[in-house]
Amino acid sequence: MDNLSGSVERITYYNPENGYTVLRLRPEISRGLRIPGLSIDGLTTVVGNLPELSTGEHLRLKGQWDSHSKHGTQFKVEVCEQALPASAAGMESYLGSGIIKGIGPRMAERIVERFKEETFDVIEQHPERLLEVSGIGPDRSVKITDAWQEQKQVKAIMLFLHAHGVSTNLAVKIYKTYGAAALDTVQKNPYQLERDIYGVGFKTADRIAQSLGLTLEHPARIEAGIVFALNELINEGHVYAPRELLVRRSTELLGVSSDLISPGLERLHSEERIRPEIVPFHDEDGPGKALAIGESRAPYLLGGLDGVPVVYLTPLYFGEKGVAERLGALARAPVSPSQGSFPEPNLSEQQQAAVQIALSHPVCILTGGPGTGKTTCLKALIATLEMQHKRFALASPTGRAAKRLFEATGHSARTIHRLLEPSPTLGFKRNADNPLDVDFVVVDEASMLDLLLTNHLLKALRPGTHILFVGDVDQLPSVGAGDVLRDIIASGLAPVVRLTEIFRQSAGSEIITNAHLINQGSMPIFSKESGDFFLFPAEDAASAADWVVEVVAERIPQKFGFDAFRDIQVLAPVYRGPAGVNMINERLQEKLNPAGRDKVERKLFGVTFRTGDKIMQTLNNYDKDVFNGDIGFIRAIDNTEQALTVDYDGRLVTYDWNEVDELTLAYAISVHKAQGSEFPVVVMPIVPQHFMMLQRNLLYTAITRARNLCVLTGSRKAISMAIHNNKVARRYSALEWRLGKV
Repeated sequence: MDNLSGSVERITYYNPENGYTVLRLRPEISRGLRIPGLSIDGLTTVVGNLPELSTGEHLRLKGQWDSHSKHGTQFKVEVCEQALPASAAGMESYLGSGIIKGIGPRMAERIVERFKEETFDVIEQHPERLLEVSGIGPDRSVKITDAWQEQKQVKAIMLFLHAHGVSTNLAVKIYKTYGAAALDTVQKNPYQLERDIYGVGFKTADRIAQSLGLTLEHPARIEAGIVFALNELINEGHVYAPRELLVRRSTELLGVSSDLISPGLERLHSEERIRPEIVPFHDEDGPGKALAIGESRAPYLLGGLDGVPVVYLTPLYFGEKGVAERLGALARAPVSPSQGSFPEPNLSEQQQAAVQIALSHPVCILTGGPGTGKTTCLKALIATLEMQHKRFALASPTGRAAKRLFEATGHSARTIHRLLEPSPTLGFKRNADNPLDVDFVVVDEASMLDLLLTNHLLKALRPGTHILFVGDVDQLPSVGAGDVLRDIIASGLAPVVRLTEIFRQSAGSEIITNAHLINQGSMPIFSKESGDFFLFPAEDAASAADWVVEVVAERIPQKFGFDAFRDIQVLAPVYRGPAGVNMINERLQEKLNPAGRDKVERKLFGVTFRTGDKIMQTLNNYDKDVFNGDIGFIRAIDNTEQALTVDYDGRLVTYDWNEVDELTLAYAISVHKAQGSEFPVVVMPIVPQHFMMLQRNLLYTAITRARNLCVLTGSRKAISMAIHNNKVARRYSALEWRLGKV
């Protein structure tokens, strides 16, 4: 192999998925050494799978020179060794690249100007001398020294992890999780990473383990594979997995004999990571959801009851039991006579019944489509509770839904998370030992409730508290595990009021009219006279995406005056493909927020983030008090402090680089992520290529997110496909059965 050394001048391309890099190197040229492909500016091109690098870094490379038909002479790397630059210019470039938190280009220039070639020795051995540099005080000196040591540790970890496809950002997370024990932890049990670190999956851990020589049959691998297979089902919304299905999926994933799975399940059970159970089996048309089509019944007797063996993750097992037991206890509580009347005459018979039942039953469900008066019922209920001097709380699963509930009722509404007062150490401050001081709780957008959040809420209710679940049961079920609202309704535990009458003020809206038509299995009406519901025809995904970009960036703002950033939300059925969330986000970012001299940008975790971008939080972060689905705008990107600041409705939240994988661009989001939200304008591509996701409840959910205007781009055929696919995906859940026993 040929040898090549030099400093990184610039990174032309970097793929965080596999480390493939194209960079320009300034070679060290010894006397008599000829460098092929050297450009007039003294640079040469280097390509290969490399760790994430920064400009100014010094590299010692082994590989081969190659002549590319389009790009000319390149050095193809096979071995890369990172080294610190030795020259003052290289040191300045390295420090100024943003690789050391707290040092930007100007500070790097001042440090190197003061210490010359001794710069790195000063930072490493005599950090107190940093105080000699203008602009560095004691606090900043400590920050620079700590960042230098952390970077050294991360580099050491990266040398090991790079060969296994782990990015620098994940290496930082590993270091911050385990500290000095990071390398030892990874080498002893790489599967521990999957359990402890968000962003490290089974496949990454397994790749490391195989390189370390762990056998395919190693117990740690078997256990990690079983848990991964179980989590895959939970991510699809299931609460448990039928044992037969879990064994099959685990065997396929691990590529081992199925005989090894049972001992693995037993070990996981002994560690209390999983919980086996037997639940009753019902036919497909019945209420049970134990088995999918094609699964054998595998009957087992439990107290004389035919059943099937299933496997839960332990938190979901106790969550399901907890929801059933707590709802049962609430439903059995006696009702005070004073809760049996209300002073609101201006309601329909259905609405009067709804308020009356909510007041006279401790657990109640109010459901109905758009425009049927659910908000009117809530206003009447709240007025009655106030007249009776009852303490009440209004809550929703998401921040946008809570904000909409406040706007609709004029009363304070919070997310369930904030109602329960999240704590990084305690989980939730409001719990069985410190319950909410209220008599009545209203949960809006209850179709979004997943099992664990419901359990946390019910834990925080005192005996005798009333709870009203309000939601549209025809929408998509929750993103998280479970199908809580449907299961409560099917169990018969609580009375259900379904509003069906569309009121006059809503009847003029084509959005509401068409939503009800779709829900009834009929095609929506696209009339030229419509003021709020449109179809831009396109037969393929690329054309549909072209329409999306045009109507969002130009047509809707010009004709209706809506703001493309704040008022218009694109909802897509899928993530991949020309009309998927990912591609539309890239196109709308480039159209609405292009790169410019006045905008700072940074590519992290494969996504380019730019000041001004619309972004979304993708998981609950109790430390930062931001939650899955919160949408905000990037206000600042600080390459020196390695931080990004997001504005969530006036509240600024700062993320370190290694935390940014919690964020994604939000010009386009999935329909599932839009649940509970309402937007002035919804634009949705819908084409036959989306057939895997085209369902009636998905289209219905998307359309009902629009308040003023709904635009579809796609084909009538795809719309028809969605409307005629009314098979609600069954979820493995035993909540209905458990509720029937309480």
